Amino acid sequence: MFYVKNVPGWERVLRVIAGLAAIAIGLLGVKGVASVLVAVSAAGIVASGLFGFCPACAMVGRRLDKARKHGSL
Repeated sequence: MFYVKNVPGWERVLRVIAGLAAIAIGLLGVKGVASVLVAVSAAGIVASGLFGFCPACAMVGRRLDKARKHGSL
């Protein structure tokens, strides 16, 4: 099944960077269940940044504006 991208390019980059930082914090931080949960959750954020599709955004009806995507107003 193909999903329509609903995350703009700048946000995709931000999600990947923030997700990788959260994974590092989760793995290097205090050991325990909480750190593993942080790392696994952050992996989901990185995946949504890489694929450009966020299921939570899709549930609330978020879509990319086609005019902005192509650079015209």
